[in-house]
Amino acid sequence: MTIGFTLNREAVTVCTDPHTRLIDLLREQFSLVRAKSGCLTGDCGACSIIFNGNVAKSCLIPAFRVQDSTIITLEGFSQTEAYQDIIKGFAAAGVATCGYCDSGKILTMEAILAKDPRPRSRPDILAELRGIHCRCTEPESLVAAVQAIADRRQRRLYGRGA
Repeated sequence: MTIGFTLNREAVTVCTDPHTRLIDLLREQFSLVRAKSGCLTGDCGACSIIFNGNVAKSCLIPAFRVQDSTIITLEGFSQTEAYQDIIKGFAAAGVATCGYCDSGKILTMEAILAKDPRPRSRPDILAELRGIHCRCTEPESLVAAVQAIADRRQRRLYGRGA
């Protein structure tokens, strides 16, 4: 099956079995390996991508579903200022980036901030993080990171007084 979609802001076409997992398509056809093939059941979040504007688990998406869609991987997102906000916010909050769960952590942070640029509710932040199973960072550190990233982004976008 020939499938056309937008990948990291570029129109692409690929010929593949329609039931190939998107994680495998990204890794094998496009050499995009920052999303990891973890549990293959959608539980760990290591395979996270942005699919039509929402964080999604690429191990659960068959290739035929990506026709005419928009996909952003961590490789594509890492070229943005928003990514730099997140990495610097992680450093300020003491959050490690181990390489395994980075797609899940980073793209979920972006999704949280896209919904609410100034999240303050600890329970709401923890609820958003529930799909990320990170063994290298405690949930409380991730909550602190969301708040640090939000503050950093507000300063970048609106200046010191924001």
